[in-house]
Amino acid sequence: MKADEKSNKQLFTIELITKKQAADILLQYHYLKDISKGFKSGFNYGLFYEDNLVGAVIYTGFPVPELVNGLFGLPRDDQQGFFELSRLCIEPAIQAKEHNLASWFLARSEKLLRKSTNVRAILSYADSEFHNGIVYRASNFKYYGLTTKKKDFWILQDQGGFIKHSRGKIKGVAGEWRDRSQKHRFLKVFDTTLTIKWNEQNWSITDENV
Repeated sequence: MKADEKSNKQLFTIELITKKQAADILLQYHYLKDISKGFKSGFNYGLFYEDNLVGAVIYTGFPVPELVNGLFGLPRDDQQGFFELSRLCIEPAIQAKEHNLASWFLARSEKLLRKSTNVRAILSYADSEFHNGIVYRASNFKYYGLTTKKKDFWILQDQGGFIKHSRGKIKGVAGEWRDRSQKHRFLKVFDTTLTIKWNEQNWSITDENV
């Protein structure tokens, strides 16, 4: 079995890809279907199987400086080297027949990222509505519980149906508040001088929020 796995892995390569290439694979296989509205590009790595693009992982900077401050207590002038693993997907048929492919892909893309730039920590979220983050635990990320419960406002459309409100005032706007799905938080720290303000928690695939 191990010999077969090694042989199969040799058919895969990992390379930097463009935002357009990443969008193409994400639109096909990622569970978030808002990709067509645009997504933040960063260090985009593609997984190729016999020269065919079958997966993508995207590392971007933290979205807001307040996140770095809340997580590590660092000021705005000391926030270089922090990345969010913002997108990950692999063609399901390929992933199903190749053991541990996702964690293998993550480990090697992480090495490429660290060769390209200074990486102090990587943060990733797993939406509890869709998955539990088992690939991050398999990739040696530590678990820091669920994000705070929040609600989003959904705007009623003239033709029926709702769209999620993104920005602007909502006073007088027809619609409804809905619970936002919580996200599991996973963190991998490389800079040993950092002090983590979040509390590490036990992770279990049987969690009621999974």
